[in-house]
Amino acid sequence: MKLHEAERKLNEIANIKFKDLFTAGELQTIIVNKGKTGQLLELALGMQLSNTNRDFEDGELKTNKCDETGKPKETIFITQVSSMIDDLLQNIPFEETSLFEKIDNILYVPVCKVGEPAEWSFLESIHVDLNEERFFSLREQLHNDYDTICQLLNHHIETSDDGFIHTSNGKFMQIRSKDSKPYHPIYSNVYGREVSNKNHAFYFKKQFVGEIRRILGL
Repeated sequence: MKLHEAERKLNEIANIKFKDLFTAGELQTIIVNKGKTGQLLELALGMQLSNTNRDFEDGELKTNKCDETGKPKETIFITQVSSMIDDLLQNIPFEETSLFEKIDNILYVPVCKVGEPAEWSFLESIHVDLNEERFFSLREQLHNDYDTICQLLNHHIETSDDGFIHTSNGKFMQIRSKDSKPYHPIYSNVYGREVSNKNHAFYFKKQFVGEIRRILGL
């Protein structure tokens, strides 16, 4: 599925309560699975999201919980870092990373989860193409965030008591731990040892949503 096709489908059902959008059976499944947003969107789009590096043929889907006004209630998961750790520690060019492939063309879908699941709804989606001129300043800041995070990861490994990476923040992006038991240590060929005892991931901070809404005048 192309990103624009998904955008059209999702905007057709924006602001419709889940009780009016899904069957009773689908709604019960949502409740049982604690409202996992990926599953919600698969139901809404009538598709299975790709398990390749991209959700769509030409872009990526990003979502998080928000209030009725679109104000984010949580950060936005981007991608795990274990497979790219040495790229980060060597600070390879931003545009050559699998991270950039995950964020250069995204469809952001806020999910309003206020009240019971029957009352939830998708809000209007926001298309962010970092190759468009209006997003150039955002792209530059994300590039700066990437460079900052790469530097911080090396700094943590070389100076922290445990020799591991730790939460690293840019303005709009961050890396922090994301794992569950049994934990998955991260091994670095650059350092020839484990640089974390659990997996970490990139996230967009809440400020990212505020910035794209500001750029688009929302």
